[in-house]
Amino acid sequence: MLAYGTSGNDVLEAIEVALGGQQASYIYEDDKKFPIVIRLADEERTDLSVIRALPVALDNGSTVSLGKLAKVSFEETYGTVNRENGMRRSAVLVNLRGRDTESFVLEAQAKIGKDIKVPDGIFIEWGGNFKNLNEARSRLLILTPIALALVFCMVYFAFGNLIETILIFLCIPFAWVGGIWNMNLHDLPFSISAGVGFIALSGIAVLNGVVLIGFYNSSMAEGKSGWSMIREATESRLRPVAMTALVAIFGFLPMMFSSGMGSEVQKPLATVVTGGVLSSTVLTLLLLPILFSLVESRIKNFKTAKH
Repeated sequence: MLAYGTSGNDVLEAIEVALGGQQASYIYEDDKKFPIVIRLADEERTDLSVIRALPVALDNGSTVSLGKLAKVSFEETYGTVNRENGMRRSAVLVNLRGRDTESFVLEAQAKIGKDIKVPDGIFIEWGGNFKNLNEARSRLLILTPIALALVFCMVYFAFGNLIETILIFLCIPFAWVGGIWNMNLHDLPFSISAGVGFIALSGIAVLNGVVLIGFYNSSMAEGKSGWSMIREATESRLRPVAMTALVAIFGFLPMMFSSGMGSEVQKPLATVVTGGVLSSTVLTLLLLPILFSLVESRIKNFKTAKH
């Protein structure tokens, strides 16, 4: 290029104008302005003979063809090189349809680990929704026990009796059984929205237990005792507990059967709550009275000693 009296910048400028285009002027239509860009036609931009014949301006005002100044050819290479934390980064984007993120990533990790040998200095990182899922799951593993512990303390302070508090908290596994069963029935994996559903479900289950145990205590304060008292109290609280369950179930049914935009968040939450509320209501009304009858004498002795 020095022999012809030109520089690399002049060559690159000629290529840029021919292939990328250069704005020459504007065309106006009413109040809109459109740029006029000059460049080679589409078919000419892929023709090496045309590219080699591109004129490059010299310092003396004449021109010389690009083919005399450089070797022109097509090669496959990277269009852009992205970096993150000082390291080169190449991303493969996947938009899933019809399956959950976690199972897909686990399957992909197994296949890549088996069939692909990653060179030294290169590592694979799984991000996106999978990374967010793992981070949210880690937070839930910390926050869920804290929330349950706070609820346990509040129930204990309200009743002042460890046995009754434990009985009330037994309603939580009664609810989780239904939530897990309903998720398996609909073939749904565990997700963050499902985890939130289990937390909300725990609150509903505890509320049912508080209603029943509280009414048992009221009946005992009136001097009643025995299985007849437990059965009468359970029958009187059947309607409030059942109405609470039916309101929650009917409210979440549209979300559970949704299939439009946002259903991937709504459906797991609603599926957990509907199944859990159903099992919690049935098992609480059937098993909690039996469990209370087994420890009724201890509760009565504790209240007598306390007073």
